[in-house]
Amino acid sequence: MEDEQWMRRALELARRAAEAGEVPVGALLVRDGEVVGEGWNRPILSHDPTAHAEVTALREAGQRVGNYRLVETTLYVSLEPCPMCAGALVHARVARVVFGAFDPKTGAAGSVFDLLQSPLHNHRVECEGGVLAEECGQLLRDFFRERRKKRGDGGSAIFG
Repeated sequence: MEDEQWMRRALELARRAAEAGEVPVGALLVRDGEVVGEGWNRPILSHDPTAHAEVTALREAGQRVGNYRLVETTLYVSLEPCPMCAGALVHARVARVVFGAFDPKTGAAGSVFDLLQSPLHNHRVECEGGVLAEECGQLLRDFFRERRKKRGDGGSAIFG
């Protein structure tokens, strides 16, 4: 139940991204029942390819706690992390990741890659996917459907 509560907050953050024209992904980092960092996708507006929701949440948390090691934290994110974000989560020593929608194209938490649990790393991140998956996936599908409609593009897109 607690995971669903935090995932609902990640969905609120994802909606912020959508309102700004960004792919709707939201993330928050929690330690001992307290949010220590949160973010949403902003690579387009910030002109920063690394400004994914997970990375912005990690950056905020690192500043708040005064350390790049974010041990004993759980990241909640509305979409399965990509390889870049999964790598950042491993390096930050995040204990656990809970995500909503699976990403069948670039998911790095088990869908395509499993970087969070790789035996090649000296840290493994516990992972649970599919929390509020339908709601998270629907937000993404609606976003891409609307984007295609505005472009007059009937072609396929991720989640659409």
